[in-house]
Amino acid sequence: MTLEALLAYAHILAFLTMVVFLASEAALCRAEWLNEAVVRRLARVDLIYGVSAITVLLTGLARIYFGAKGSAWYWSNPLLHLKLTLFLVIGGLSIRPTLMFIRWRRALDAGGGLPAADQVRLARRLVMWQAHLLPLIPLAAVFLARGFGK
Repeated sequence: MTLEALLAYAHILAFLTMVVFLASEAALCRAEWLNEAVVRRLARVDLIYGVSAITVLLTGLARIYFGAKGSAWYWSNPLLHLKLTLFLVIGGLSIRPTLMFIRWRRALDAGGGLPAADQVRLARRLVMWQAHLLPLIPLAAVFLARGFGK
Protein backbone atom coordinates (compact mmCIF):
# COMPACT_ATOMS: atom_id res chain seq x y z
CA MET A 1 0.00 0.00 0.00
CA THR A 2 2.79 2.43 0.88
CA LEU A 3 4.73 1.49 -2.26
CA GLU A 4 1.63 2.09 -4.40
CA ALA A 5 1.14 5.54 -2.85
CA LEU A 6 4.79 6.50 -3.28
CA LEU A 7 4.83 5.32 -6.89
CA ALA A 8 1.65 7.29 -7.61
CA TYR A 9 3.16 10.37 -5.96
CA ALA A 10 6.42 10.08 -7.93
CA HIS A 11 4.47 9.63 -11.18
CA ILE A 12 2.24 12.65 -10.54
CA LEU A 13 5.19 14.79 -9.46
CA ALA A 14 7.12 13.88 -12.61
CA PHE A 15 4.08 14.64 -14.77
CA LEU A 16 3.55 18.02 -13.11
CA THR A 17 7.23 18.84 -13.62
CA MET A 18 6.84 17.92 -17.27
CA VAL A 19 3.82 20.23 -17.57
CA VAL A 20 5.62 23.15 -15.90
CA PHE A 21 8.65 22.94 -18.15
CA LEU A 22 6.62 22.43 -21.32
CA ALA A 23 4.61 25.53 -20.39
CA SER A 24 7.89 27.37 -19.79
CA GLU A 25 9.06 26.42 -23.28
CA ALA A 26 5.82 27.68 -24.75
CA ALA A 27 6.16 30.97 -22.89
CA LEU A 28 9.81 31.50 -23.85
CA CYS A 29 9.61 30.42 -27.47
CA ARG A 30 8.39 33.65 -29.06
CA ALA A 31 10.23 35.45 -31.84
CA GLU A 32 9.51 38.88 -30.37
CA TRP A 33 11.01 37.94 -26.98
CA LEU A 34 13.98 35.92 -28.15
CA ASN A 35 17.42 37.08 -27.10
CA GLU A 36 20.66 35.29 -26.21
CA ALA A 37 19.62 34.61 -22.62
CA VAL A 38 16.30 33.13 -23.74
CA VAL A 39 18.01 30.85 -26.29
CA ARG A 40 20.28 29.50 -23.54
CA ARG A 41 17.37 29.17 -21.12
CA LEU A 42 15.28 27.30 -23.71
CA ALA A 43 17.99 24.67 -24.04
CA ARG A 44 18.11 24.19 -20.23
CA VAL A 45 14.33 24.17 -19.86
CA ASP A 46 14.05 21.61 -22.65
CA LEU A 47 16.62 19.39 -20.93
CA ILE A 48 14.60 19.42 -17.71
CA TYR A 49 11.44 18.74 -19.73
CA GLY A 50 13.12 15.73 -21.31
CA VAL A 51 14.37 14.37 -17.99
CA SER A 52 10.92 14.77 -16.47
CA ALA A 53 9.35 12.96 -19.44
CA ILE A 54 11.74 10.04 -18.95
CA THR A 55 10.87 10.07 -15.24
CA VAL A 56 7.16 10.00 -16.11
CA LEU A 57 7.74 6.94 -18.27
CA LEU A 58 9.88 5.14 -15.67
CA THR A 59 7.53 5.84 -12.78
CA GLY A 60 4.58 4.78 -14.94
CA LEU A 61 6.28 1.49 -15.75
CA ALA A 62 7.11 1.05 -12.06
CA ARG A 63 3.44 1.51 -11.24
CA ILE A 64 2.50 -1.12 -13.82
CA TYR A 65 4.96 -3.71 -12.55
CA PHE A 66 5.11 -2.97 -8.82
CA GLY A 67 1.68 -1.44 -8.22
CA ALA A 68 -1.29 -3.08 -6.56
CA LYS A 69 -3.26 -3.88 -9.72
CA GLY A 70 -0.52 -5.82 -11.46
CA SER A 71 0.82 -5.66 -14.98
CA ALA A 72 -1.80 -7.98 -16.51
CA TRP A 73 -4.57 -5.59 -15.45
CA TYR A 74 -2.84 -2.59 -17.00
CA TRP A 75 -1.59 -4.15 -20.24
CA SER A 76 -5.02 -5.57 -21.05
CA ASN A 77 -6.64 -2.12 -20.90
CA PRO A 78 -6.72 -0.13 -24.16
CA LEU A 79 -6.62 3.13 -22.19
CA LEU A 80 -3.04 2.34 -21.15
CA HIS A 81 -2.18 1.89 -24.80
CA LEU A 82 -3.87 5.22 -25.56
CA LYS A 83 -1.79 6.92 -22.85
CA LEU A 84 1.42 5.40 -24.17
CA THR A 85 0.56 6.32 -27.75
CA LEU A 86 -0.13 9.94 -26.78
CA PHE A 87 3.10 9.99 -24.78
CA LEU A 88 5.07 8.69 -27.78
CA VAL A 89 3.41 11.17 -30.16
CA ILE A 90 4.30 14.02 -27.80
CA GLY A 91 7.83 12.65 -27.54
CA GLY A 92 8.08 12.52 -31.30
CA LEU A 93 6.86 16.10 -31.58
CA SER A 94 9.49 17.19 -29.04
CA ILE A 95 12.48 15.92 -31.04
CA ARG A 96 12.60 18.71 -33.60
CA PRO A 97 12.30 21.63 -31.12
CA THR A 98 14.98 20.00 -28.95
CA LEU A 99 17.34 19.81 -31.91
CA MET A 100 16.47 23.39 -32.85
CA PHE A 101 17.20 24.68 -29.33
CA ILE A 102 20.56 22.89 -29.31
CA ARG A 103 21.41 24.24 -32.76
CA TRP A 104 20.43 27.78 -31.72
CA ARG A 105 22.59 27.61 -28.60
CA ARG A 106 25.57 26.25 -30.57
CA ALA A 107 25.16 29.01 -33.15
CA LEU A 108 25.27 31.59 -30.37
CA ASP A 109 28.35 29.97 -28.86
CA ALA A 110 30.04 30.10 -32.28
CA GLY A 111 29.33 33.81 -32.60
CA GLY A 112 26.27 33.49 -34.80
CA GLY A 113 23.11 35.45 -34.34
CA LEU A 114 19.66 34.61 -33.16
CA PRO A 115 17.49 32.17 -35.11
CA ALA A 116 15.19 33.44 -37.83
CA ALA A 117 11.66 34.34 -36.74
CA ASP A 118 10.13 31.62 -38.92
CA GLN A 119 12.26 28.99 -37.14
CA VAL A 120 11.13 30.27 -33.74
CA ARG A 121 7.50 30.16 -34.87
CA LEU A 122 7.95 26.57 -36.08
CA ALA A 123 9.48 25.52 -32.77
CA ARG A 124 6.66 27.23 -30.87
CA ARG A 125 4.02 25.54 -33.04
CA LEU A 126 5.50 22.12 -32.25
CA VAL A 127 5.72 22.96 -28.55
CA MET A 128 2.10 24.09 -28.59
CA TRP A 129 1.00 20.83 -30.25
CA GLN A 130 2.64 19.00 -27.38
CA ALA A 131 1.01 21.28 -24.83
CA HIS A 132 -2.43 20.68 -26.32
CA LEU A 133 -2.06 16.89 -26.49
CA LEU A 134 -0.57 16.52 -23.00
CA PRO A 135 -3.84 17.06 -21.04
CA LEU A 136 -5.37 14.06 -22.81
CA ILE A 137 -2.99 11.74 -20.95
CA PRO A 138 -4.38 12.41 -17.44
CA LEU A 139 -7.89 12.26 -18.89
CA ALA A 140 -7.19 8.71 -20.06
CA ALA A 141 -5.47 8.03 -16.72
CA VAL A 142 -8.49 8.88 -14.57
CA PHE A 143 -10.71 6.59 -16.63
CA LEU A 144 -8.07 3.86 -16.57
CA ALA A 145 -7.78 4.08 -12.78
CA ARG A 146 -11.53 3.61 -12.46
CA GLY A 147 -11.58 0.47 -14.56
CA PHE A 148 -12.95 1.86 -17.82
CA GLY A 149 -11.77 0.14 -20.96
CA LYS A 150 -12.04 -3.37 -19.54
